[in-house]
Amino acid sequence: MKKERLARIKELVLEYDITTQDKLVEILNKDGYNVTQATVSRDIKKLGLVKSFEGGVNKYVLKKHSDTSDHSLILKNTILTVKSAQNLVIIKCKAGMANAVCVYIDALDLHGLVGTLAGDDTIFIAASDSISAEQIRENIVDRIG
Repeated sequence: MKKERLARIKELVLEYDITTQDKLVEILNKDGYNVTQATVSRDIKKLGLVKSFEGGVNKYVLKKHSDTSDHSLILKNTILTVKSAQNLVIIKCKAGMANAVCVYIDALDLHGLVGTLAGDDTIFIAASDSISAEQIRENIVDRIG
């Protein structure tokens, strides 16, 4: 049943603009899969789905692992400011885009990055020290131009 559910989720994100986990839960339950938001959240992670702004909609898409130009594009189109404060880097994004940007930042595997935390429009990056935080800030600023 899990394999079929995962396959159905892939079909749904390719066919429709799935903008929230709740919408995905609703569709899957209508299709006969008895799922909760927690189950769908784990499925999204397993499938490597990420939020992407495409066609004027912030929706789930299949992650493209090898295309680093996608990283730069999402960073350029969504990041508003990047600041550092001691061992933290604080990034302000367009509303609803912090999670998508955070996924891409995590994929960059930046030196000194200890962890990331995303809200709706803000990302906190914990660096190992203030020098690493400034290097991470500069790296991200360079990527967004």
